[in-house]
Amino acid sequence: MHDLLTYRDFLYFLVRRDIRARYTQTVLGVGWAVLQPLLTMIVFSIFFGRLADIPSSGVPYPVFSLAAVVPWTYFANSAGYAANSLVSNQQILSKVYFPRFLIPASPIGGGVLDLAIALTILLGVMAGFGFFPTVPNVLLLPVLVLALVIVTTGVGLWLAALAIQYRDVRYTTPFLLQLWLFLTPIIYPLSVIPSDLRWLYSLNPMTGVIDGFRVALLETGAVQWSSLALSFIVGTVLLVSGARYFNRIERVFADIA
Repeated sequence: MHDLLTYRDFLYFLVRRDIRARYTQTVLGVGWAVLQPLLTMIVFSIFFGRLADIPSSGVPYPVFSLAAVVPWTYFANSAGYAANSLVSNQQILSKVYFPRFLIPASPIGGGVLDLAIALTILLGVMAGFGFFPTVPNVLLLPVLVLALVIVTTGVGLWLAALAIQYRDVRYTTPFLLQLWLFLTPIIYPLSVIPSDLRWLYSLNPMTGVIDGFRVALLETGAVQWSSLALSFIVGTVLLVSGARYFNRIERVFADIA
């Protein structure tokens, strides 16, 4: 935390650079933060909502899927960028001192802008379908965003540290995230999981986060506090263990980069 405060200006520079680099020489620019979740929503609605007729907790499947796709897109994109961040910035690792965790932290911080834009679009789509979240549920959103950032940072630190040691990680990360998507209640509701297995399923830290977003925005049921608590617990374990592992191998970054 002390290093974060001391080098906050450098972190701001990295975040700003990451945002610019992400959309440089693209036609749509930041518009991709809108288009990506919307296109995913359309694909999911056609194949899973209409053709597979997957249940959607009594709400239209497009808004049902988008409420999950928005936080998932932030997680998958930020964790993926963080995994490759050290390898992509290896030229500066041996040239100047700064806390190395700032490098994977920058895409996670920069992704918050995309998340804010996507949430705004989600609220607009919800309004188009006649869904308006209540004030108590809206107050739950900062808690859910905090849990999302904790989980993403923990996973991002682990992937970044492993990728600088084992270059295979950068190739396996997309597959891992794709598999993780299907193990998370995104295309289906949490209610389809047998109640006696739900606690085990909730060890996936994204389960409580995704279900929480749906409940808060669409009122698809009661808040599963146990699942949300597990998201915080597992996310914190990932964050603490990832930070320790990252710090342990930080001294050799310049040698193996």
